[in-house]
Amino acid sequence: MAKGKVVYHCGLDAAVDVVGGKWKPMILWALHEGTLRFGELRRNLPGVSEKMLIQQLRELESDGVVHREVYREVPPRVEYSLTELGEALNKALEPLGLWGDTFMTQILAAKAAQRAGEPAA
Repeated sequence: MAKGKVVYHCGLDAAVDVVGGKWKPMILWALHEGTLRFGELRRNLPGVSEKMLIQQLRELESDGVVHREVYREVPPRVEYSLTELGEALNKALEPLGLWGDTFMTQILAAKAAQRAGEPAA
């Protein structure tokens, strides 16, 4: 449990606890094609700070969604991949991504109207 929750009231509560925030779903999506090293993952997520990426990866790892493999080399190599649980979670997030693709224009228009002080359509 990423945020230390002890009790969930429903499945959505549990799922949101695991993927909550801006970066976790983006990390999961970046890993959907396979294993990535930290630098590759960071390049796939423009705007994320190194500190935030490390924190989010640690939480996803502690929730059993992401696997971290450390290779004892010089320099050390660390790779991240999805666990079975992570693969299943990514499949569950896929319809949400499709929804976003479908309605992105409307979402952006509503946000622009809100910034301009206009009522949403």
